[in-house]
Amino acid sequence: MTNQKAIEISNLQKNYGELEVLKGIDLSVFKGEVFALLGPNGAGKTTTIEILEGHRYKSSGKISVLGFDPEKNSTDFRRKVGIVLQETGIEQYLTVSEVLTQFSGFYENPISIKRLLEITGLNRFKDQKVKRLSGGQRRRLDVAIGLSGNPELLFLDEPTTGFDPSARRDSWEMIHNLRELGKTILLTTHYMDEAEYLSDRIALMFEGSIKSVGTLNELRNENNTSIITFQSKEDLTKLPNNILRILDKKSNFYSIETEIPNSILLNLLDWASKEKIQLNDLSVTPKSLEDIFLEMAREINEIN
Repeated sequence: MTNQKAIEISNLQKNYGELEVLKGIDLSVFKGEVFALLGPNGAGKTTTIEILEGHRYKSSGKISVLGFDPEKNSTDFRRKVGIVLQETGIEQYLTVSEVLTQFSGFYENPISIKRLLEITGLNRFKDQKVKRLSGGQRRRLDVAIGLSGNPELLFLDEPTTGFDPSARRDSWEMIHNLRELGKTILLTTHYMDEAEYLSDRIALMFEGSIKSVGTLNELRNENNTSIITFQSKEDLTKLPNNILRILDKKSNFYSIETEIPNSILLNLLDWASKEKIQLNDLSVTPKSLEDIFLEMAREINEIN
């Protein structure tokens, strides 16, 4: 990742009549990074991506994608950008190699078919017809098609929707391989663990606005809370009040969300030792991306 910007957005707005879909977005994506744009349905993610891809016009604001204005939709811009949609219309009776040969023919300097097969792990399936591919294999083919023109920037939309855990992990490794090639990737996903694992930086989008941007650690620092968890079958009603009032119980599983984990943990352990109470599987963890996302969603709903 470099300090050069692959995407720069300033005060991006999109209106449909009186309806504000995008409300003055400011955002930068650096060359060589995997950047995740996250948000609930209706947040404006799809509209933002379509504007960046040159498929939709903005109402106002400034956009630069690899130095180009996507609205002009120039040939040079198209050569530098790859798009992996959730669904791609491909002839079912062609083989994997035939499909890649067909799409590579659209570009002046494509990645070789051999290299595409290596990057996406499709070597074993190169002679297999599209209709016989599994969901995960088909998704790999979608990525290979998006890469066929050797783009600098890849838009990757919901890469593992509907996959089983094993197929998802395989796809994550493939996306890591793309990072090693120096590609810039703008990722959208509804899987928070996927964004955590793959992304260098993350933007959280709600109601047409970017609410927070940063690395996972930066987002955690903004939130500044940790979660203490443990299990116990014993009576904990005599815990000190400062702990009892923030204790959450589900069956024999307990959790404490706090901004002062060290102090709370010392108090908890001191009390348990004096009372001879056993606490099992005790751990302290920072908030996950999903925790941060859900808390932000709750706060926004409460304001509304």
